Amino acid sequence: MTPGGTPGAPGVVVVTGVGRYLGAHVAARLAADPRIERVIGVDPAAPNPELADLLAGVERIRLDLDSLGGLLVDLDVDAVVHLALVSAPDPQQGGRAAMKEQNVIGTMQLLAACQRAPRLRKLVVRSSTAAYGVSFRDPAVFTEETEPREVPRGGFGRDILDIEGYVRGFRRRRPGVTATVLRFAPFIGSTADTTLTRYFSQPVVPTVFGRDPRLQFVHFDDALEVLHRSVAEDHPGTYNVAGPGVLSLSQAIRRAGRVAVPVLEPGLAGVASVARNLGIGRYGLDQVDLFVHGRVVDTTRLEREYGFTPRSTAAAFDDFIRAHHGGVVVTRDQLAVAEQLVLEGIRQVRAAVRERS
Repeated sequence: MTPGGTPGAPGVVVVTGVGRYLGAHVAARLAADPRIERVIGVDPAAPNPELADLLAGVERIRLDLDSLGGLLVDLDVDAVVHLALVSAPDPQQGGRAAMKEQNVIGTMQLLAACQRAPRLRKLVVRSSTAAYGVSFRDPAVFTEETEPREVPRGGFGRDILDIEGYVRGFRRRRPGVTATVLRFAPFIGSTADTTLTRYFSQPVVPTVFGRDPRLQFVHFDDALEVLHRSVAEDHPGTYNVAGPGVLSLSQAIRRAGRVAVPVLEPGLAGVASVARNLGIGRYGLDQVDLFVHGRVVDTTRLEREYGFTPRSTAAAFDDFIRAHHGGVVVTRDQLAVAEQLVLEGIRQVRAAVRERS
């Protein structure tokens, strides 16, 4: 019998990134599980005020990942859940350099601490389907064994490849630790606040002219369920986590009651910059490439090994729509913004043509 009182359930769990939405909800859910004796949330920053009540049952320690080694040893930690990843650069927090420092260097430091923790027997790492990259040569559906055809252009996708590489090395060094890597599709749902939900919440939504990519989402509550089971049960390996089925981008925009604004593909990056400046959205190359190519993954392994099937992509998206219903009337000012996005895209294309000629 394990210290947690249930086969597979650890006694002491450390969750990184509890100052953010996902980490706080995972830590709170684990703390409410009677099979787990103690949950310790680690984050260098204090949590957002709206998350404070949620973390009432979680022991919180303000600590950088490079200082985690002594904590794991001193507290006889059984399991670590690594959620302290940044999916998009924040110019106010150091931009891309700070993002890579957090994601890649932070994960290296965490794994080094785990390497020195003698009682550790479980490691759960948040990853992303961005690990597969995007290209014109991609298969229709990715399985966990599919290798990316091209290195992702976006920083988050490249970080994910590095992170998973370090986890593979950790598995070789500590074969007795159950290491679980969860490649999540983009989160969506009634409570999720992500780059993607903000994208679909815009009254006017930039799209790529002539492209209608297939998309998959995972409901935030289903992501919590999979993370919880990964800690309370033993599921070694790498798993795709997504809702069955797909939605095309055009279907998603229509369901959300938004207005699509097609722009030419070479100008989309410029359009993204205009959108950020106008305060109607913030997304980078990872999102741009997703809206060009799309991405669909196979979840057979997850459903078989976990005995759990997330709600469908369409159902998850509909829950998001119900929670964000209203505010879909496009005003004259918003239409003017849409026109500016289109014109900016055209200017970008014309400039590119002049440079080549």
